[in-house]
Amino acid sequence: MGNDLLIRGGTLVTPAGLVEADVAVAGGRIVAIGSDLGDAAESIDARGLHVLPGCIDTQVHFREPGLEHKENLQSGTASAALGGITAVFEMPNTNPNTDSAEQLADKVARAERTAHVDFAFFVGATADNAESLGALERLPGCCGIKMFMGSSTGTLLVDDTAAIRRVLANGSRRMAVHCEDETRLLERRALIEGADVTVALHPVWRDEQVALRSTQRLLDLAAECRRPVHVLHVTTAQEAELLARHKALASMECTPQHLTLFAPDAYEQLGSYAQMNPPIRGIEHQRALWRAVEQGVVDVLGSDHAPHTREEKDRPYPRSPSGMPGVQTMLPLMLDAVNAGKLSLLRLVDLLCHGPQRLFGIAAKGRLVVGYDADLTIVDLKARRRIEARWIASRCGWTPFDGREVTGWPRRTIVRGQTVMADDELVGAPGLGQAVRFQIPQGS
Repeated sequence: MGNDLLIRGGTLVTPAGLVEADVAVAGGRIVAIGSDLGDAAESIDARGLHVLPGCIDTQVHFREPGLEHKENLQSGTASAALGGITAVFEMPNTNPNTDSAEQLADKVARAERTAHVDFAFFVGATADNAESLGALERLPGCCGIKMFMGSSTGTLLVDDTAAIRRVLANGSRRMAVHCEDETRLLERRALIEGADVTVALHPVWRDEQVALRSTQRLLDLAAECRRPVHVLHVTTAQEAELLARHKALASMECTPQHLTLFAPDAYEQLGSYAQMNPPIRGIEHQRALWRAVEQGVVDVLGSDHAPHTREEKDRPYPRSPSGMPGVQTMLPLMLDAVNAGKLSLLRLVDLLCHGPQRLFGIAAKGRLVVGYDADLTIVDLKARRRIEARWIASRCGWTPFDGREVTGWPRRTIVRGQTVMADDELVGAPGLGQAVRFQIPQGS
């Protein structure tokens, strides 16, 4: 049987390192890597380009159902494809929340009709559904459980110790957690009340202790319940140091926003468009996060793509919502960091491909090897481009990185052997995406 696709002449980023070779694809899978691989129905010339495993964004908020004026699954996955992302893990704080088998099945069905890339969904933990989480996390299309220990966008919140313990005790897959201490947030609420409040107070209200106390509490309870956890969007030097001492129990995510924006500059330049939870902090914390990247403490990068409309973001603080788009800009920003010498291309692939596959037990994705899905991200490391709002496919229509010059750009996004983006243009209709499979028994 002949090949469906041949990618010729590129520099492949494989588990063995950089390899000059061709890639043959048939039936949606990588079937050969090497030279003289025969003919194919389609051929792509990748000379001068790097071929990465398909990049995976393990934290996005696509707002559907209930908040589609900000984003939906079609526009969010279009943004992902344009940014070189081949699979996304979407968060449960929609309206209604994704906290039951019925709501999960509804999201999977919606995505099967409209997604440009592959997908999976987190189920939200609540005090009421704790006992059912072990069954929910094994359903098709579920990438795991998400718990909010501090209030953010939406109504999901588990801050009572007994309830947190019940959530952790039910199930076995690695649980993703938003770590902010709700008690301290409530105690410090007065800091952002009054006539002269500005968004510059956001990291003062949600200070380092808000994050650190919650992360320490999570680690204590996770150790007690013997449950692996994944701490999302870490922002502080103290948390990075703490998590470095608990690698057997907890994994760590950073976002490109926290690696590229810092206070007070971000708030002075962007106002509430720099507002997110946990907040953009000072340069000393950003430097600590980069050290954690360099030392291998950071396991994955996630965009925390969380769009709101301009009208919503323009409201006076603190009525302005927290969150910013990021799925489309994550890879360009990090390729620029590679060119700046802040991390190697191999380390970036570990953070966006190998790391997600390893942490979440993704089946047959995240590596450029024979037998895996033909999810591939082809990039031009030398391309100099300007990020512009008009390029953003998200319904929100803006980016905090508008006008930023970067070196390194995604040229083609391939999902299971099918091109979904080529040279900044979407290819094919929505509905190509499928649910990501995991290396666990599926079904309740």
